Amino acid sequence: MTEMPTLRRPRPAADEASPSAPLRRLSLYQVVAERLRHMVLEGELAPGSRISEKRLCEAFEVSRTPLREALKVLANEGLVELLPNRGAQVTEVDPAEVHDLFEVMAALEGLSGHLLVEHASDAEIAEIRTLHERMLELHRRQQRQAYFEANQRLHRRLTEIAGNRVLLEQQGQLTHKITRARYAANLQQGRWDESAQEHGVILAALEARDAAALSAAMAEHMRRTGAAVLDGLAASRR
Repeated sequence: MTEMPTLRRPRPAADEASPSAPLRRLSLYQVVAERLRHMVLEGELAPGSRISEKRLCEAFEVSRTPLREALKVLANEGLVELLPNRGAQVTEVDPAEVHDLFEVMAALEGLSGHLLVEHASDAEIAEIRTLHERMLELHRRQQRQAYFEANQRLHRRLTEIAGNRVLLEQQGQLTHKITRARYAANLQQGRWDESAQEHGVILAALEARDAAALSAAMAEHMRRTGAAVLDGLAASRR
């Protein structure tokens, strides 16, 4: 049985403590939802497994009320299923849905590429290069978990710079499900190497401010990732 740490509300970062900086205050159920989401995405709570409210309440040192509110949040994200009078369970990873998710994400990435060239400042492009180089260093060190976290930060930053709030919201919602599928698929080293190389193509197109090349590179990167994830899911079911 995986040991779960006691839940604590996150402390504000140093810059958040400044009177001039906005504070990000989370309700207790939101803190619980963040931890549960992490557990589902990384497989600590396996697909199809029943969720023990008693065990989680004890581990997090919370009552059932914030836990159940958190479960509703994850149910809206499609990560858990609420069972009438029977608690909740983690949803299975559906390959057909994964295919559809990556199909939509590829289209959104293509749009993001066009918007990036229009909105990105020179300073923001330099920021993306810095994030890219940090990610590549993690790849060279074979630090897979840290690499994927850096990868997610880079992709989110690209979408932020694209400057479309609806696009950012939609990609954020879909990324939860895609991240979970990637963990479940356990991507092979070869695809990891290819992905790192594809990011180099994306960066080069961004620095050249070539909208067509950037849009195509970002969409193709997402399509290739989707194909690898589906292959991994199929192999895990054999």
